[in-house]
Amino acid sequence: MSTAFVIVLGLCIGSFLNVVILRLPRNESIVRPGSHCACGAPLRWFDNIPIVSWLLLRGNARCCGRPISLRYPAIEAATALLFWLCWRRTEPDYALAAEGWIFLSVLLAGSIIDAEHMIIPESLTLGLGVVGVVLGFAVPTIRGGGLVESLSSGGHALLGLCVGSGLTLWIASLASALLLREAMGMGDVLLVGAIGAFCGWHAAVFSIFGGAFVGLFWVLVALLWRRSLKMTSRLPFGPMLATAAAIYFLFLRTPVEAWFTQVGGLFQ
Repeated sequence: MSTAFVIVLGLCIGSFLNVVILRLPRNESIVRPGSHCACGAPLRWFDNIPIVSWLLLRGNARCCGRPISLRYPAIEAATALLFWLCWRRTEPDYALAAEGWIFLSVLLAGSIIDAEHMIIPESLTLGLGVVGVVLGFAVPTIRGGGLVESLSSGGHALLGLCVGSGLTLWIASLASALLLREAMGMGDVLLVGAIGAFCGWHAAVFSIFGGAFVGLFWVLVALLWRRSLKMTSRLPFGPMLATAAAIYFLFLRTPVEAWFTQVGGLFQ
């Protein structure tokens, strides 16, 4: 599989993710109607080419002249980058690459929706968790340290789902009791469970604490940049969890697994 094909595929999926991000929070179909402008006019195919059309149109709709948000080409470019990084990590394993593309696509879409609406649709989190478990049994790849039997891999997926969602629910409940307000939503709980289903319970644990670190970093940067961030403001935790999960999957799986193995050895 060529790099060019992977990038073009990522751009096309990114274009589809733009539709998902726009329509899911509105409870609209992501299939019908086809892509259309904010004014209601349907988009022609040559006005719907990822990134290229936005550049040729100079960020304005052909039909009505309305500005087209920079977010659209940015998400397409981000998806292409994630697809390429995933392929670099997984080649020549096509099945593992496809799993990774599904995983990263849902993380990206869920992050943007959560950042804008403070929700993560259950169709994404529950869907990702179910797909992770099914693929665990059908395609035993990333959960068992290589090519393992399907039952063992599926068991790892179920364990990751249960540990991820269960641990997050406990942390959310304790934090809510201490803060006297909701600390994390159920969408975050389901998201961590889905991360565990795809990558194992180690990834779920890493995402929780890695997400907290990402959140702390974001708050510090926001305070230094704006100096007006209210600490009572609600912050979406989904993008932070997703960022940590993507970092784990793309870059840190091997060292994190080694660390967990070392820690486990201390109790033997």
